[in-house]
Amino acid sequence: MSGLARVWKVAGALTVCALALTACGRKPAAPSSSAPVAATPAADRVYTVAWTIYAGWMPWPYADEAGIVKKWADKYGVKIKLVQVNDYVESLNQFSAGKVDAVTATTMDALTVPAAGGRDSTVLMIGDYSNGNDGVILKGSDKLADIKGRPVNLVENSVSHYLLARALESAGLKLPDIKTVNTSDADIIAAFGAPQTTALVTWNPQLSQVRLQSGAHEVFDSSKIPGEILDTLVIDTDTLKANPNLGKALTGIWYETLALMSRDDDQGRAARKAMAKLSGTDLPGFEAQLKTTHLYISPKEAAAYETDPALAAATDRVRQFSFAHGLFGQAARSVDDIGISLPGGKTLGSAANVKLRFDPTYMTLAADGKL
Repeated sequence: MSGLARVWKVAGALTVCALALTACGRKPAAPSSSAPVAATPAADRVYTVAWTIYAGWMPWPYADEAGIVKKWADKYGVKIKLVQVNDYVESLNQFSAGKVDAVTATTMDALTVPAAGGRDSTVLMIGDYSNGNDGVILKGSDKLADIKGRPVNLVENSVSHYLLARALESAGLKLPDIKTVNTSDADIIAAFGAPQTTALVTWNPQLSQVRLQSGAHEVFDSSKIPGEILDTLVIDTDTLKANPNLGKALTGIWYETLALMSRDDDQGRAARKAMAKLSGTDLPGFEAQLKTTHLYISPKEAAAYETDPALAAATDRVRQFSFAHGLFGQAARSVDDIGISLPGGKTLGSAANVKLRFDPTYMTLAADGKL
């Protein structure tokens, strides 16, 4: 989640623009339940949310099918459209280009794609962290050290790349010890069957299918780095600021759906079965993926983690990795060029150029029963 699909593909011009406007940073959006609601720019505007297949994000399409999206949208007087994008990287690019209002994304990818491209983005909700949903697979060996010298198929410059770096680090190796082969998440399963593929990194549900192939051995997974691969819903900051009711509706949708899917009764099983079908697997397969997904079912737990020093530490590690591997773009001269706003007034990087914001406001409203 971790997400899982996750990468950097932003036009250089956007990154240059974002860095050139360093002195023009915006103030963090901080809507509250008591603040006056700004008028919607257009009464008939439809807000779009892009999602891709991953265990931790399947509540979104299920909520749409089950009428939960409409229920909360109607309550807050907004129109919401869920849009599936088959390629994760493309969903990030669409969000960066302003073609959608929100997107399911890991925090690393939110930083290195829309934020690095200049789109001021807010983490509306932390949905889960990958607790084994991302993994490193070797063909014909069960020893991580044997990855040295091999080509490794993965979505380059994504959380898969980050996981690979952390895996290599644990084995006393570095990225120059292997060669990466950029492979779309849509093609990663088929790629493993090719004779020339001897190692890959991917996430669920693709990971669970690769594990079943002949000669596949999982030698490292994200459970070794808990809390570092965070899966979230990211929304355009200006859009959220202009209409906090949109944030309330999306948050209500999310936590009602999580509460339903976590029930140990017929309704809960039916919800999980529907999500399994939407993701292309069966109920046992989906529930196996959920076991390696630490879902923040409670909004109180999610909001608490966002204010935990552990989040700041994990985010700092991710931004350091991202800058070191050129994911801030060629114009970036320092890891501090892009600012990341954290709860409590703390900022990592440039306070004058904040482009990624962690805001627990809406999760707190859900936790307090004020939605």
